Amino acid sequence: MHDETTIMHDKNMQTLKRILRYIRPHIGLVALSLLLSVLTVGLTLYVPILTGHGVDKIVGKGQVDFAGLLTVIAGILISIFITLAAQWIMNHINNKITYRIVRDLRVQAFNHLQELPLSYVDRHSSGDLISRIITDIDQFSDGLLLGFTQLFTGIATIVGTIIFMLSINTWITLIVVILSPLSFVMARFISRKSFTMFQMQSETRGELTGFTNEMLGGIKVVQAFNYQGEADTEFNEINRRLSEYSLKATFYSSITNPATRFMYSAIYAGVAIAGGLSAIAGNISVGQLSSFLSYTNQYTKPFNDITGVLTEFQNSIASAARVFELLDEPSAPAEPADAVVLKDPKGHVLLEHVDFSYNPEVPLIQDLNLSVAPGQRIAIVGPTGCGKTTLINLLMRFYDVKNGSIKVDGHDIRQITRQSLRTSYGMVLQETWLRAASIRDNIAYGRPDATDEEIIAAAKKAHAHSFIMRMPEGYDTVIAEGSGNLSQGQKQLLCIARIMLCLPPMLILDEATSSIDAITEIRIQRAFETLMQGRTSFIVAHRLSTIQNADKILVMNQGHIIEQGTHEELLAENGFYSKLYNSQFETEA
Repeated sequence: MHDETTIMHDKNMQTLKRILRYIRPHIGLVALSLLLSVLTVGLTLYVPILTGHGVDKIVGKGQVDFAGLLTVIAGILISIFITLAAQWIMNHINNKITYRIVRDLRVQAFNHLQELPLSYVDRHSSGDLISRIITDIDQFSDGLLLGFTQLFTGIATIVGTIIFMLSINTWITLIVVILSPLSFVMARFISRKSFTMFQMQSETRGELTGFTNEMLGGIKVVQAFNYQGEADTEFNEINRRLSEYSLKATFYSSITNPATRFMYSAIYAGVAIAGGLSAIAGNISVGQLSSFLSYTNQYTKPFNDITGVLTEFQNSIASAARVFELLDEPSAPAEPADAVVLKDPKGHVLLEHVDFSYNPEVPLIQDLNLSVAPGQRIAIVGPTGCGKTTLINLLMRFYDVKNGSIKVDGHDIRQITRQSLRTSYGMVLQETWLRAASIRDNIAYGRPDATDEEIIAAAKKAHAHSFIMRMPEGYDTVIAEGSGNLSQGQKQLLCIARIMLCLPPMLILDEATSSIDAITEIRIQRAFETLMQGRTSFIVAHRLSTIQNADKILVMNQGHIIEQGTHEELLAENGFYSKLYNSQFETEA
């Protein structure tokens, strides 16, 4: 238990040091905020001195120094006005510092997310990643803002009140100073407990966000399979844990204030009694006693604020730690300084002794060898899980091979810039993705500088022009988030139009026509025939009737190419491919 506490403390300190590094570029504004804080506190603490002088100007009935009293009142009003102005400027500066830091951190987190290897994204739910970039950074900003607005002022107030109290009476001040550490001990115990709960709260919140995002993304499937009851049960279980951690975190943080208030009330009572006796003995005046009581109240108040800030800061540190975990994830391997930029690639692809697996303990692709000549059409078939899509991921360098190499035009793809490699491929996947933007912007996603004429020509080649013109705003129609206003087939046609516009030298078609009706598929196949002329093409298909014209068909099973040849050659062998091909017609029959 002690080791866990030490580890947690070290982790908190490391997180805090990193937070300070983000604050360092704004050190000028921080210094100005501190100066304004000192000015605000100094004037606030000067007012009780003036009030005490005012009390001493009133000796008794008919014995009031009105001229001196008016001077005191004028001094109080000027002090209050300057304090309000300084406080407003200080709060504005603190907001500027906080939101600039949050802006920089969020931009850095999002940019780093773009650089992370696909394996990291595959291991984490999208909801958890969204929670880190949005919710956790918001929680961090709340704690940071409280730290700037209340922590500096609170500390300055404590130091200032001690100085002013010492100037009035040393012995009564010692009563305050001696009793104060008890509140620190109590606050430290509570803050440790609350941090653990806030950390669990952040993690569970990310889990809940991920689950909700997953269910909303597949709401039609959830309802189609009547999974609402099970989804409710799972949601309630996660929500119950979140509620439990939140309640415990709130409980520990909420007892801080009443516990410290009790301690400060005891301190105030002790000062009142000691001050009253001292005033009776003639050691201090009634005005000085009133000033001292005012200082005691102001001395204890910042402790309530600081303990509240520290509790919130525990939540902030827990949230910041989750963001830093994301930032600490290693980016995809950096490109070598002499990386090759593919220019006018011919499309010669060579795979030599390629090994790859997502899990080291579960082999997938082993000793895969393949040579593809420029302009060849390579079809890849096989049962589910045999490695077809994995091979596509390796060709695009979404994952790097464990052993062996993949070469394009004689260059190992690890020695080629990712941008030029991926620009050389045009890819249409079975799983479509469209932005919440206009149809025009989605088609021009790979070529933002394309003209309207080029976009329309690409849409016509993809047989998407007719349905686009039936949309309310034509090419300016904005696709709803999640593409809810388009059918699956329409979405796939737009993705095909995107490739028709780019005209890349190599193609990857992964079930590109799986969601399109038979008549449109025939038209698309004709368009693809034209598009694939002279281009190296990799075609993944389950419907074997769509790949009969391929120059070479690779039959994969358990990560190996077990057969290869043309459609006729493979049928003549009467092997695995022949069984796959004939099984389709048996199923249809």
